[in-house]
Amino acid sequence: MHSIQRRELLIQGSATLVAIAALSRRAYAFPTRAGEEIVPWLDQPTENPNPEGIKTQLVWEDLDSWITPNDKFFSISHFNRPTIDEKTWSMEIEGLVKKPLKLSLADIKARPRKEVVFTVECSGNHGFPFFTGGIGNARWAGTPLAPILEEAGVLEKGIEVVFFGTDESEVAIRDVKMKQNFARSMSLADAMSPDNLLCYEMNGAALPAPNGSPLRLIAPGWYGIANVKWLKRIEVRDTRFMSLLMARDYVTIREEDHNGETVWAETSVGRALLKSAPAKVTKKGADYAIVGAAWGAPIDRVEVQIDQAPWAQATIDHSEEAEHAWKIWSLPWANPSQGEHTVTSRAISTTGQIQPAMDDPLIAKKHTYWESNGQVTRRVKIV
Repeated sequence: MHSIQRRELLIQGSATLVAIAALSRRAYAFPTRAGEEIVPWLDQPTENPNPEGIKTQLVWEDLDSWITPNDKFFSISHFNRPTIDEKTWSMEIEGLVKKPLKLSLADIKARPRKEVVFTVECSGNHGFPFFTGGIGNARWAGTPLAPILEEAGVLEKGIEVVFFGTDESEVAIRDVKMKQNFARSMSLADAMSPDNLLCYEMNGAALPAPNGSPLRLIAPGWYGIANVKWLKRIEVRDTRFMSLLMARDYVTIREEDHNGETVWAETSVGRALLKSAPAKVTKKGADYAIVGAAWGAPIDRVEVQIDQAPWAQATIDHSEEAEHAWKIWSLPWANPSQGEHTVTSRAISTTGQIQPAMDDPLIAKKHTYWESNGQVTRRVKIV
């Protein structure tokens, strides 16, 4: 009996230790060190001139988890911020479909549920000195969009899927004023991606109002502008959709060289681009480290440059990762000298694409602030 009890105790004890070790790995999966201090960046964002439109931003020095908590997730509104009663809310699927649908929130929640971890970035992030935290990583849950479009039965002529939000505003185009809902579109082929969700849940909780309650589109791999919030209608059309936020705004204007001739190109903001950014510098005793994130494409590696020193490869944290989520990276910084330093990061994709420097023609010849994926440089002072 004694030996049996001892054996059970050993087994239970071993299991407990394994569980504690697993929890410890999860708790400290993010590259942090107990007792470390954060060395603040010298170049802090300037005052936000539009606190109603941009209510929340990520504070990079506060980045301490792979998942961004709901209350710290950035929130942007281009028009009004609607108040919606989810009990009476419904969404229509119409246009070039065989069977138009009208779905309540309960109807949508009754359908198969799917989760995706996706890092959403506003395409204007780092495009303004006051807007450097338009990014966050969340676990989104909802039902896949494609089966609903299949159920509605898209007609052969249907090529474009338009997503309309409840938020609206009066828009002036030349001498015409019109009420316009927020609307974005994508091709039918893109809309049918199995990754796209009609999302009603964020990080295990009901979708918060600032992030699109009761329902929003989550389109992994696309900039935030395409992930329409406060959904009210989905319409299938036979022509490309040209609205304020598709053809006149959220358009990148860039000079391109064609056989020695400068050609001005205008392209609508769509899929997210390869990018990384230093998040913070930490100090523990005399040991310093740099932590950051990389996203926008499958990441092979991240390199960091301090001042004008050679690029050094950072270590990517693989303890928590997902296909459409950012990678968290870190780099030890040995014996930094006192005074000001610059810290720059660049991401390299699995296909060999390198995040462009600020003097790269892709960035230097861009005349709009959208799709600002140039290398991010931060300044810090070591005392």
